[in-house]
Amino acid sequence: MNQTSLAVSPSRAVVGALWMVLAGIAFSLLNVVTQWLTMKLAFPSASAAFWQYGFAFLFSLPFLKRLGLAAMRTHYPWRHLARVALAALGVEAWVAGLAAVPIWQAIALVMTSPFFIILGARLFLGERVGPARWAATAAGFTGAMIILQPWSDGFGWAALLPVLSALLWGASSLITKSLTGIERPETITVWLLVLLTPINGGLALAAGFAVPTGATLALFLLAGLLTAAAQYFLTLAYAAADAAYVQPFDDLKLPLNVLAGWLFFGYAPAGYLWLGAALILSASLFIMRNEMRRERKPA
Repeated sequence: MNQTSLAVSPSRAVVGALWMVLAGIAFSLLNVVTQWLTMKLAFPSASAAFWQYGFAFLFSLPFLKRLGLAAMRTHYPWRHLARVALAALGVEAWVAGLAAVPIWQAIALVMTSPFFIILGARLFLGERVGPARWAATAAGFTGAMIILQPWSDGFGWAALLPVLSALLWGASSLITKSLTGIERPETITVWLLVLLTPINGGLALAAGFAVPTGATLALFLLAGLLTAAAQYFLTLAYAAADAAYVQPFDDLKLPLNVLAGWLFFGYAPAGYLWLGAALILSASLFIMRNEMRRERKPA
């Protein structure tokens, strides 16, 4: 009897889904804290990214100690450096975006990342992109345009920052994908943790370094803890069940962030959000199901 990648036991499936939902809740709270720091308290976004991920790095030290720096041994240091640099720039764009646009808009736009990955896989990895994936990509970007509304008078260039972060994170994911077949997962993880903070630190220095104090410092400690916890929950989710099963639960981040934005900032998303988000979510789920069908086909 053939087994598919989705053949997970009900208990593992439930546990994986729960961990993914917890990760979504942690990320939603993190976005609230980040937007409060950058938009309400006007803390510089570049420095905010440094302190958030710097404290997350400190909370991750037990994990690094367990793996040891020997896990960084690699024949591809420049590839690792490039992917972490792209990830760091994506973080900078994301934090700067949260300083300028509502949470619901930012999170909906950053969900275009899978479509950038598809384009990059065709351009740089030579992967075949069939009509189904091209159609889904076009639908996803149409949804992004509906949310952005660049033709409206209220459009500002800052609204493109979440899209830029999606592009940069997509490029980083492509490099990570090229490394997964030749590097250990521990090596990929440790390089990210070790390099992200100093790269963010350099970007913060270039933009004018700011040091938090008092309540601002406490909020950054909370942001670092939420960042480390969210990443840990993601790891537990993927360890408990197959990625193809738990990934749809990641899409709950949109309503979770809409709820968080409404509770803490009073953001009431406009009706066009739901139309654009429906296109993005539908296209993402279509791509995932299409890839699952392709994997089930015999070689």
